[in-house]
Amino acid sequence: MKIQTIIEQMTLEEKAALCTGASAWTTTPVERLDVPEMIVSDGPHGVRRVPNVHEMALESLPATCFPTASCLASTWDVDLIHQMGEALAEECIALNVDVLLGPGANMKRSPLGGRNFEYFSEDPYLAGEMAASFINGVQSKGVGTSLKHYAANNQEFQRFSISAEIDERTLREIYLPAFEKAVKQAQPWTVMCAYNKVNGTFASEHDILLNKILKDEWGFAGLVVSDWGAVRDRVAALKGGLDWEMPGPQGRRVQEVVTAVRSGKLDEAVLDESVRRILRIVFMAAETPKGSNGSIGGEFDVDAHHELAHHIATEGLVLLKNDGILPLKGQQQIAVIGRSAEQAHFQGGGSSHINPTKVAVPFKELKAQAGDAEITYAQGYPTDDSFRQDLIDEAVTLAQAADVAVLYIALPTFKESEGYDRTDLDLTDQQVALIKAVARVQPQTVVVLNNGAPLAMSAWIDEVAAVLEGWMMGQAGGTAVADTLFGKVNPSGKLAETFPLKLADTPAHLNWPGDAGKVHYGEGLFIGYRYYDAKELPVLFPFGYGLSYTTFEYSNPQVSAKTFKDLGGVTVSVEVTNTGDVFGKETVQVYVCDKQSGLVRPYKELKGFAKVALQPGETKTVSIDLDFRAFAYYHPEYRQWITEDGEFDLLIAASAADVRHALTVTLESTLELPCILDKESTVREWMADARGQAVFGPFYTQMEAEARKMFGSGDERYGNDGAIGMDIMEMFNDMPLVSVLMFQQHTLPTHPEDMVADLLQQVHN
Repeated sequence: MKIQTIIEQMTLEEKAALCTGASAWTTTPVERLDVPEMIVSDGPHGVRRVPNVHEMALESLPATCFPTASCLASTWDVDLIHQMGEALAEECIALNVDVLLGPGANMKRSPLGGRNFEYFSEDPYLAGEMAASFINGVQSKGVGTSLKHYAANNQEFQRFSISAEIDERTLREIYLPAFEKAVKQAQPWTVMCAYNKVNGTFASEHDILLNKILKDEWGFAGLVVSDWGAVRDRVAALKGGLDWEMPGPQGRRVQEVVTAVRSGKLDEAVLDESVRRILRIVFMAAETPKGSNGSIGGEFDVDAHHELAHHIATEGLVLLKNDGILPLKGQQQIAVIGRSAEQAHFQGGGSSHINPTKVAVPFKELKAQAGDAEITYAQGYPTDDSFRQDLIDEAVTLAQAADVAVLYIALPTFKESEGYDRTDLDLTDQQVALIKAVARVQPQTVVVLNNGAPLAMSAWIDEVAAVLEGWMMGQAGGTAVADTLFGKVNPSGKLAETFPLKLADTPAHLNWPGDAGKVHYGEGLFIGYRYYDAKELPVLFPFGYGLSYTTFEYSNPQVSAKTFKDLGGVTVSVEVTNTGDVFGKETVQVYVCDKQSGLVRPYKELKGFAKVALQPGETKTVSIDLDFRAFAYYHPEYRQWITEDGEFDLLIAASAADVRHALTVTLESTLELPCILDKESTVREWMADARGQAVFGPFYTQMEAEARKMFGSGDERYGNDGAIGMDIMEMFNDMPLVSVLMFQQHTLPTHPEDMVADLLQQVHN
């Protein structure tokens, strides 16, 4: 039966009920019209399928716990993320899940965000590429995704009610592009709105975000679902573009919709559109058979998926420091210290918490690869925030007797989890004291970290020999760490976020977490490396950074055209050579720098990347395409993405702080922009606008001469200091034209306001 036919046969009550969940995890079926229920489940790095989908249970069925998004993004490997998506879909099919609630594509505005482990990056381009690949992987198997949390869900503090106050350009260039890229490149079945408000309006009823931008501008064809409990006003949410409210049942909400339609407060056509979108996804989901005869008894390859989780973790681990101690070789006694060696810390707390099918215990995996070496173990730190000197003393004794100490240090869940933000970037006092004490007696100390976001390390990093960032590494991460420590694999992960030296250096520090119901995004465009570039601030580890057991040389940089048109784009290529003696992988990053623009822009922005695998001595050419958007910025007055004629530097880099080559190209814009001059436009803006200069230019010379005659030049170039000691035109250029003319009205044939009105009529005709 066609969807339109079903809608025509549905009662008003059935339509309203369909737009609200039947339970915590299902849509409302309409049995008399053969409309089945659709089952959703938490994600995004695993399937958190509860046994009874009609209950909000905490315990979930066993599923593979893949690494969280911080680790995924550090792989810089979109093909690998696609494979993970396929595996997740297979588990959804086995566990009778139609839509997986993920991925999360929000920006990491501050490293304090409690949910940062579920988000990819501080950079919208990288986050968008990761999200799109994840979605395409899952949906290639006939299972849906839910891109979340749209939009500006960047903190846990008052996340149900806080208003994110963001200017339009910042919203368009930083907080929306990852969602835009994912929607346009992957068309997720659903998009989940955020809890928070954006500029005073709840995301669940935000007409501009949900209708005008997501559905109309980006062409999103799926349904918009609320985050669980995000809806305040069901009728306003329907008008604003929110199709499906969760969780259910919500009898009162259903009745509110029915009453609104009957009273004329809500146009039934708006309700019908949401019903149409929901039915389309429900029937798409039904096309893929799930479970075993509709039950949750299907099977998936547990071992293969565990091995995939192992591979992903291996690719995402980032070697932050290495004084030559790694990979470990020939040590006869290894002191393993830290409770996360025995109690693996591989995922975060909250709605994405997975019941793993198996867990690779780091200590066991290390022993399995240690050969004849003697392995000792000390707990090092407790489960809570208490300080235990006895545990430190025990660890020091073991470290003194060993050839090397390997410290497994996990940021505890009481400091980092969904539901609350971090208050600092520090490890616990016990953990810091432990690292320092062990390093004092054992210079060959390796620190393995498990955390979801940046840490401050200045208190101890100079005292240790190596640091390996293990992230929340998934259920197989213990094996990946052992592989890396012993050199079975060469680390190739690179940071998808900047590690600052201290909290006070971070971009949002003065505007975090907000108060009086609002949080002002005062840093604007300048988050992450964009901010550190602009402030010329040193950082602990830059965006895109990661060490290897080999070295790479970049040579012969090329560009497909020195001059090009924006719509055609340009291709950058470079030869990369493995100059070491072991196999390795390198991620080439391309940043774009606009040398001169009409509005302020970050110094550089990531616009392309590629990961390449190389044998010792091998050279490969890496090519990266840059399209229109690589050079464009959003102009709030034109209300569109624009390019401008001029020079750009294309920076070929190994990290945001390690630019290997720079190529200068010239862009020719093909845009024909409308004139936006108005009564308040400045003299400089008139002269910068082609139409404005054409009609006003002849008057400019006359105006300048009259101004210098009246006020003096104020510039030694003109042979005097000026009557008022200043260059009057430097001031006049940034004044509204009408205001400047007011000073000279005695020389004008008409009143300044009439003259400007006449000029405006000419430029707008």
